[in-house]
Amino acid sequence: MQLPEEVVERLLVRWPVARLATSGATGPHQVPIVFARSGGRLWSPVDGKPKAGGELARVRHVLADPRVSLLLDDYDRDWTRLWWLRVDAEARVVRPADPEADAEVAEALAALQEKYPQYELVPLLRDPPTLLSFQPTALRSWCASADASPTVC
Repeated sequence: MQLPEEVVERLLVRWPVARLATSGATGPHQVPIVFARSGGRLWSPVDGKPKAGGELARVRHVLADPRVSLLLDDYDRDWTRLWWLRVDAEARVVRPADPEADAEVAEALAALQEKYPQYELVPLLRDPPTLLSFQPTALRSWCASADASPTVC
């Protein structure tokens, strides 16, 4: 079964975390990311949470190959409640000189701050300001039963 369209739409707005899959020189790479929907795109910041030094692998991978996939899912011991949503997308690295002056970026940052109150304590962008922007190209979903509707919805 597929997730109903209205559930998919709510997940893209409300679900707290996705797994980003990219392709690197040594093969596939997955990392959990936060994201927000703005302007028909999904956005993920390179934020101030502790990270290894240098440019992140996800940024290097997107620059080399913009074809990515995001996976939203939830596990439950009751397998009738299992579901997943995969968003295939074209990604781009956005490095605005002035994030507040770029209207598209400013809207994305506002959506991220609204969705994640943690950004009151953690810088939303680290230096240099960098975001990943995802333009969905395909949505695929699965749910085990009608009882599998995500609880966040």
